[in-house]
Parts: sequence; structure tokens; C-alpha cells
Amino acid sequence: MSPRGSVGFFLLVLLNLNLNPQCVSGGKVIVWPSEFSHWLNLKVILNALIARGHNITVVTHSATPSVNTTPSVGYNVEILQVPHTKQDILENMERMLKYWTHDLPNDNIIKASMKIKEMIDIGTEQNQVVCNELFARKDLLEKWRKEKFDVLLADPLFMCGELLAQKLNLPLIFSLRFSFGNTVERLCGQLPAPPSYVPAVVSENTDEMDFLQRLKNVLFYGTQDILFYLVANLDNYYSEVLGKPTTMCETMGKADIWLIRTYWDFEYPRPLLPNFKFVGGLHCKPAKPLSKELEEFVQSSGDHGIVVFSLGSMIGNLTLERANTIASALGQIPQKVVWRYNGKTPETLAPNTKLYDWIPQNDLLGHPKTKAFITHGGTNGLYEAIYHGVPMVGLPLFADQPDNLMHMKTKGAAVFLDVNSMQSKDLVDALKIVINSPSYKESIMRLSRIHHDQPMKPLDRAVYWIEFVMRHKGAKHLRVQAHDLSWFQYHCLDVVAFLLSIVALITFLFIKTCRCLFRKCFRKTRPDAKAQKHKKE
Repeated sequence: MSPRGSVGFFLLVLLNLNLNPQCVSGGKVIVWPSEFSHWLNLKVILNALIARGHNITVVTHSATPSVNTTPSVGYNVEILQVPHTKQDILENMERMLKYWTHDLPNDNIIKASMKIKEMIDIGTEQNQVVCNELFARKDLLEKWRKEKFDVLLADPLFMCGELLAQKLNLPLIFSLRFSFGNTVERLCGQLPAPPSYVPAVVSENTDEMDFLQRLKNVLFYGTQDILFYLVANLDNYYSEVLGKPTTMCETMGKADIWLIRTYWDFEYPRPLLPNFKFVGGLHCKPAKPLSKELEEFVQSSGDHGIVVFSLGSMIGNLTLERANTIASALGQIPQKVVWRYNGKTPETLAPNTKLYDWIPQNDLLGHPKTKAFITHGGTNGLYEAIYHGVPMVGLPLFADQPDNLMHMKTKGAAVFLDVNSMQSKDLVDALKIVINSPSYKESIMRLSRIHHDQPMKPLDRAVYWIEFVMRHKGAKHLRVQAHDLSWFQYHCLDVVAFLLSIVALITFLFIKTCRCLFRKCFRKTRPDAKAQKHKKE
């Protein structure tokens, strides 16, 4: 190419870069993450942003059980020192999981609510300690102001990300499945949720409800809202940090974009807002080859195939009684079983089942010999099953898991059991139904086709909207005006009251007018009647 042609080509490339609004390079993102599977999901987004040349700073604390803080992770790390330890967090989480999986079914609703609130309060206190340490570091806040970040990416399950965004005057993006039973999205994000066809989380309703189910749905919404205000009543703390009267909901409602980790393959049809974006399954990817040992075990299953069993990253073991019940059931099916489990080896473990401390879950679900997936119903594993088209048997344990599996059951892709009360025969029957009934495979493959048939991959969509906010210094034009309305204005109760007042006034005037006319007519006719009577006499 001639020198003149090279210059022309170079100018053309520059022009293309300037005209391409999706090209963002070297942006600066500050991240306020949560823990456990929430962090794993967020880390996928961070890796994609790093690959596109963005500078990432993750703010975490010295007791984090999840965030990798080693220097070679590819992002900058700011560690806040806190008095509690990683073990304290894990022990509280273990107490919560144990209660949900073992003791909750035996307690009445009042006792159960008090127990759950007590454990949530411990987690909230630990979270608040991290917040206090964050805002006590004036030097750190000043350093971040000078660094001029473009956006703050946070998981609302771990509070204070929205406060930090306000302190640094940064656009805010949330990444979540749902928070506090979907109340944060409804009450703080102003996401419409008509109770007539949008089921409340954990209500076990679908979008098709009869009268009693709609009644139950309304009561669930009301209960969740009350619990949210009782458990997450931090308005005074938020006002103190920001130095002005505010509420937790008002502060969270300032988020520019909400990245929701589901999609229409999972969700029931419902109204959305312009700043709510579905990115469900962003962590999913094609399966990689298995290790030699694991591949040999999978191939030894022959035509029967394998069953993959995992209760997620937070549950590694069960009570010995439950483990024996499950192992006995797995020994009665013709398939080989790969079980992620690090507890005491069950006495009833059969030769067709192998235990592993860790399994390459995504690669196993993508293997052609996989026939079914036994899962607790966590969003990450559920989406890997959708991505690869594997029907499920659900053993939900806590939080959103029963609700997730109810969605899959309604869509014909799963059955689920009560892990606390099921017998071996129940699990055997469920596996036989899911594996041998073609409808389950057909349903999950339909969901898989829906998931793959998107104009943009979920991870690309998440990155696009983060960069969109960086390019435009926010996305306030996508936030609905409902954020600036009071609750009675939002529901037009002031308009209803005004119209009722007008109707009442018109009714009052009409009645008064009728009474006056009636009296006037009555007075006129009465003397005439007397005169006629007198004349007759």
C-alpha cells in the first residue's frame, strides 16, 4: 500500500472508531460485590470488561469468603479491615442453611419468622460494619474521587454500593436475581407487578391464578413489603451517611440500570421498565472436554447415560440420614451418577455413584450422555441446565430456590421434591419420570432454543449497558417519573379523592335542589287545598 493509501486507511479507521458509539476503551469501573454465587456471577461480567480494556477496582473486606484478593486476578482490590472474620460469616450462613433445611418445617410461622430475622440481622450487622469502615476512610473516598470512575457496579444484596455511588457522584448499575423477595425492584425500582398475574416470590403461584390464589398473592405481597420495612429499616442510617433526609429505597431507586439475571425462558410474561435489562445465563458457555478419569466414568454408563447431582457452592454436605436416603435412591437407577458432595460417605452409596468435592458442572451438563440434573434450584445451575437442555429434579433448600423450580415445573422442564420429607422411592420415581418421559426433554429443549435465540448474548448485553452508562454518564432518561411521586400520587389516590369529592358535591347539590323544589311545590299546593276545603264547607 502506498504512503498516501496508508494515511487514508488510518484516517478511515479513526473515523469509524469515532462514529461507533459502542466502542469504549479504558473506562474505569468501581465494583461493590456480594458473596458466594452472587460473586461468581458478577466476576464473569468483570472478566469481560477487563478483556475490553477497562480498569476495574473491586472494594471488599478482610473477612470476604468469596472475593479473590490475590495480586494476579486482573483487577485492583481495595480491602477494608473489619473486626469479624471469614469464619464468622460462614458460621452464620451455615446456621441459616441448617435452619432452612432441617428445623424450619417443624416451627410455626411466628417462630420461624423470628429465627430467620435473627440470622438476617447478624448478616446485616456484619454488612453495616463494612459500611462504617468504608465511610470512615475519608482518604480512600477522596482518592476515588480523584480517580474519576465512570460507573459503580453493585449487587444490592450487600448494601452500601448505592451509598458509595451517591458519595462519589457516580452512575449506578445493579446486578441481581431479586432482592428481599422482589420488594427492592417493586418498591425501590418502581417495577410494575400487578398481583393479578405476577406471582409473588415463594408464593408458589404461577401467572394463571384463580380467586383464592390471587388472594394469597396479594397477602404475600403485603407480608413481604411489611417484612422488608421491618428487616431492612435503615432509613436513619442512610440519612446519616448522606447528611440529608432520605430513605434506603429512595437511594437504591437512583440506580440507572438494573441487570436482572433471568430471561423470558425463565420468567412469566410481565411488564418491564426501560432500565431493567434481562441478562440471565450470562455465565453459560459451551462444554469443554472432561478429564480422562471423569470421561471414562461417564462413558462406562453406556446407553443409560449419567445423572449430575449438585446442591451448589454453599451446600457441600447433608445430614447422614438424608445422605443415606439419597444414596439409596441413586443406587436404584440404571444411570451412573456424578455427585458433588464432601460430607461423610453415605453407608448406602452404590457402585454407580461417584462422589467429588468439586465437579465441572457446566461441562458435565453439556455432555451428550447427561440425562438429568438433580439441583437445589440456584439460578446459576438452573441456567446451565437450560443452556444445555437438561431436564431437572429439584431439591430446593432456601431463599429463591423453591420459586425458581416452580417456574421450571410450570414450564414442564422439572419436578421437585421436599428434601426434608422425601423417601428414596420419591427420588427414584422423580428421576424415572424426568428421564423416561419425552415431554420433559422436549420442554427443556424448547426453553433452550428460546435462550439461544436472542439478538445479543446475555453477557454482551450486560457489557453493552454498562458501557452505555459510561458513554452517556448515566441513563436517567430511562428512569420512570414514578420515582418522584409519592405512593398516593403513584396510585392516583389524590385524583380519585378529587373525583369522589366532585361526585359527592354534585350529589349533595342535587339532593339539596330536589328538597328545595319539593318544599316549594308542597307549600304552594297546601293553601289551595285548604281554600277548596273551606269553599266546600
